[in-house]
Amino acid sequence: MSQSVRVAVPRKGRPLEAVLERIAMVTDAESVVDEVISTLRHEKAITKGSIDPTMGVYERLSTISTLHDEYKPEYTLRRDDRPGMPRRIVFDTLTIDISGIPVQLIGREEPFRALRTHTFGLGFDSADLVLEEVVDLRADGIDSIDEINARIDPMNTDVRVVTGLGDTVYHTLLARPDVLDYDVSLDRSFIIEYQGTLCISPRYERLVEAVLGTYALDDVSFKYPHEEQQEEAAISNAGVGVYLTVTGSTAREHGLVVGEELFPSETVLMQNNAETTAKTDRVRDILATCEMEEMMTEINTQSLDANNKTTE
Repeated sequence: MSQSVRVAVPRKGRPLEAVLERIAMVTDAESVVDEVISTLRHEKAITKGSIDPTMGVYERLSTISTLHDEYKPEYTLRRDDRPGMPRRIVFDTLTIDISGIPVQLIGREEPFRALRTHTFGLGFDSADLVLEEVVDLRADGIDSIDEINARIDPMNTDVRVVTGLGDTVYHTLLARPDVLDYDVSLDRSFIIEYQGTLCISPRYERLVEAVLGTYALDDVSFKYPHEEQQEEAAISNAGVGVYLTVTGSTAREHGLVVGEELFPSETVLMQNNAETTAKTDRVRDILATCEMEEMMTEINTQSLDANNKTTE
């Protein structure tokens, strides 16, 4: 068998599911992808206490891991940060054939940092981490995945973002109605004029600075939720904040106005430019362009259907 291309992926959660779904789009590995997603969702439910396990964690691990066949998934254990720090089964590795190239997906706690240290040539991780670690802070902010690479200092890292996977939730502006004038929109221009506290998660401080820009934050001070305090409740107390939202329904339940979607929190495909080969380039291109190919196939199918209806 030819040498495999190693790709760093998250060990669990929405980012890993986004990666596996992208893999399923370009291969015939739908069944094994579904198996991994289903297994990890089941293990998450056990860790959260939603399901009572019928076996101990080590027995479950030995049952679902297949060490003698690299084309079947392997799992490993990690300590979850929930109360009691239970052991949680997470993804470890799986080899998938992509256009005749064996691609080994390898779970990492921090795939982006594994790329930065040149351990991998390709990998997937949250765009948030790129903003938090290597994007330059400038007076003006950014609002799309496409703008990230222009803000990365080439002396800082060889890693670049290739594309997003579309598993998007947004860092969104939220505010109490009484903080806004009746004719003012809750968007970036509001923050430029705003003076006061902005409630955010402490781990997103640098991300928010990169997204909004340092100029908009000149007269703004960050405030953080108290331990175990719900973020929407903390923002309601502070008046204005930034939080990840999907529909904004929970924010509205706390009496908040849902404003501009500032930046997509999205899983991204990345490459280390210093570690590329012909094989990694081929795998990268397949993973990055499959969405466009699917769209074109759908458009062509719709056009064909329309033509058939015209001639009937």
